[in-house]
Amino acid sequence: MREQALALVRGVSDPGKGLNLLREYLQALVLRSLYESEAFRPLAFVGGTALRFLHSLPRFSEDLDFSTVSPEGYAGRDWMAKVKRDLTLAGLDPTVTWNERRVVHSGWVRVPRLLHEAKLSARPEEKLAIKVEIDTRPPAGARCERHIVTKHVTFLVQHHDLPSLLAGKLHAVLTRPYAKGRDWYDLVWYLSQRPPVLPNVPLLQAALDQTRGKGKYDARSWRDLVDQRLKALDLKAIRHDVGPFLERPEDAGFLTRENLQGLLREA
Repeated sequence: MREQALALVRGVSDPGKGLNLLREYLQALVLRSLYESEAFRPLAFVGGTALRFLHSLPRFSEDLDFSTVSPEGYAGRDWMAKVKRDLTLAGLDPTVTWNERRVVHSGWVRVPRLLHEAKLSARPEEKLAIKVEIDTRPPAGARCERHIVTKHVTFLVQHHDLPSLLAGKLHAVLTRPYAKGRDWYDLVWYLSQRPPVLPNVPLLQAALDQTRGKGKYDARSWRDLVDQRLKALDLKAIRHDVGPFLERPEDAGFLTRENLQGLLREA
């Protein structure tokens, strides 16, 4: 597996792209390990990484995010112990941590030396890392599907459907305390789909009520809420933020106020 990972970036001249490729390879190995642990019975794969693995979003992602569907069969610590065993057997010598002290359980998978061996870092001690997060008290209303994915390896995942994934993205756009370029790029992707993808409004409402207080926002007005948020954005900073994660960095140019407002009107 180590040689497979290194082969992915052989001849890649852009260090940023090389990092993205290696990180995605590691994500795939972790997802397969979770599948083998039957973690996708109580868990659903969510977030931007789910969008990339399941719907070929043309941007790379950093983290693996999940929501619980049922508490039955939940075993986060055991799942991560298996991730460590599997990656060790694959020759990656990982460090794996896990924390269940908060509602969102979280941990890190870190692989030493790989970036240095791939000539992506001058420091042998620098580690390739991905964060794993599981929301153990997600808002109600998500709808789930199950699909087989082949990306480097083959596995099956349970995941939120597209309208529910869009609801999660809109919640991030509306409530994240800082503007994140990847959120806005993903929103452009959703709003550009034909036929249009519309959000799971009950899920969005439940999420807004959970984080901002019941009744403060009306999820049915999501277009107006996004437009209000958009007016305060530094679009140049947004484009700069997302560029390093795009398969085609020039696609950051889609992120203009005019384009976003046009897509909102058409949604």
